[in-house]
Amino acid sequence: MKQNETMLNTPHNFKSIYVDETDIDLAGDDHLFTGIETPIRADAFELSDSEKIHNIEHHFREIMHMLGLDLSDDSLRGTPLRVAKMYVKEIFSGLNPSNKPKIALFENKYNYNQMLVEKDITLFSNCEHHFVPIYGKAHIGYISNVNIFGLSKLNRIVQYYSKRPQVQERLTIQIGRELQEILGTKDVAVIIDAKHMCVSTRGINDTNSATVTSFYDGKFLEEHTKSEFNKYINL
Repeated sequence: MKQNETMLNTPHNFKSIYVDETDIDLAGDDHLFTGIETPIRADAFELSDSEKIHNIEHHFREIMHMLGLDLSDDSLRGTPLRVAKMYVKEIFSGLNPSNKPKIALFENKYNYNQMLVEKDITLFSNCEHHFVPIYGKAHIGYISNVNIFGLSKLNRIVQYYSKRPQVQERLTIQIGRELQEILGTKDVAVIIDAKHMCVSTRGINDTNSATVTSFYDGKFLEEHTKSEFNKYINL
């Protein structure tokens, strides 16, 4: 093993992965974005949630031990299990496709063919580079073709794709493409305005900056439609 390499031992006969620490240092805080699909292994769902919680609890206990924490303390004793349950059942539950929201479509009997906008959708995610929170707001607009669905489903789609380790650019595109597929239209816009705790609590320690990403397609690529959408979300 090279001096600046770290071996990552993974359970269940997965191959060990060698990580070159020099490459990581050179990348620094660069916003790496390798693809639109979340990088998930093919065997990601062979273990049950209970098995995953058990394994994560064990490994997180080891992390806390290596940090020097006294796990016999009443306040810390249950932390590994709490973290494991939180990872699997809550903040990373969007990794499991069985948790994808079921969307019921309805015929657009109102013949409503104008823009629909839902803004200020609460967003909580986690940076996949440092596993610390991303939080902010998502704004969605679409122009109905034939089908519509309940407004709360917009929130659920945002929540589903947010509940996984993410890069904000990918998250924005995933939400936009999911809405296009469900609605059967390209006329979709998504804007995410979020703060990254990997920026505010470490590294540069900038607590004021925010990151804005956008997805525009179909009629939203036309300047007047895009301007109308931006006007609505700034009301």
